[in-house]
Amino acid sequence: MPRTDFTVPDLRGSLAVVTGASDGIGYAIATRLAQAGAEIVMPVRTAAKGESAAARIRSAAPGAVVSTRALDLSSLDSVQSLVDSLTDEGRPIHLLINNAGVMTPPTRQTTDDGFELQFGTNHLGHFALTVGLLPLLREGRGRVTHQTSIAARRGAIQWDDLNGEKNYDAMTSYSQSKIAVGLFARELDARSRREGWGVTSNLSHPGVSPTNLLAAQPGMGRSRATGGRRVIALLSHLGVTGTAESAALPALVAATDPAARGDEFYGPKRVIGGDPARQELWAPLADMDQARRIWVESERLVGARFTV
Repeated sequence: MPRTDFTVPDLRGSLAVVTGASDGIGYAIATRLAQAGAEIVMPVRTAAKGESAAARIRSAAPGAVVSTRALDLSSLDSVQSLVDSLTDEGRPIHLLINNAGVMTPPTRQTTDDGFELQFGTNHLGHFALTVGLLPLLREGRGRVTHQTSIAARRGAIQWDDLNGEKNYDAMTSYSQSKIAVGLFARELDARSRREGWGVTSNLSHPGVSPTNLLAAQPGMGRSRATGGRRVIALLSHLGVTGTAESAALPALVAATDPAARGDEFYGPKRVIGGDPARQELWAPLADMDQARRIWVESERLVGARFTV
């Protein structure tokens, strides 16, 4: 069975921002951080869902300080609003866990800013958020953990078709978005070390678990859960794959283990599940020239307001 006994260190006095924390793996991450004493900020797209999740976290972690903020990662204006709000509050951020995502809409869709939905949400939205919050992360000497996916084991960045306009394939675009996440994580850490920002950046993947990524998503054209999700749910019940709680462990280790370092990669020992452990980088994430290129291209796409 997947391990669920990682001890999160004492996080009292820490401020943690966790995207995608209203359900699934993100909710499990935020709950464990709150139980360890961290104050939790949950940026969410749906206010009622976020408030319900926050209430459940407070119940699971009596005395925890948990609040929600509005965020739609598919809108750069929404990202800017959150950045402005947290900047006005002026509190250093100690942990940022970029966990939220969307997966395989059946037809090509775009963000408010015209980017292919998966690349725009999973990567560019988090890129803009992280760069926008960099001053607060520097004040907190923060650690940023980026959640990638086993879909990043293969594939490549389609530099001549980042937005899937020429030839859209849902899984190819999802894989590209998660490769971009990993490359950005690596370049952020490299730049921080070079420029003395004091921010560490690493990455994790959750393995396989029955999260809502493949559940019914009417808003992006999926009227029912995919067959794959039903199979994963059965395998999770049988202990073959992980649960949301066990799938949260690699990110928790990457974000909070005092022994974890920048530019490291954490995941379950078996790709589909198991104890969290440091991993070798997958081939699509290994090239630092690609990492530098994704940063430069991302800055170009999101514009001057999200440029360091």
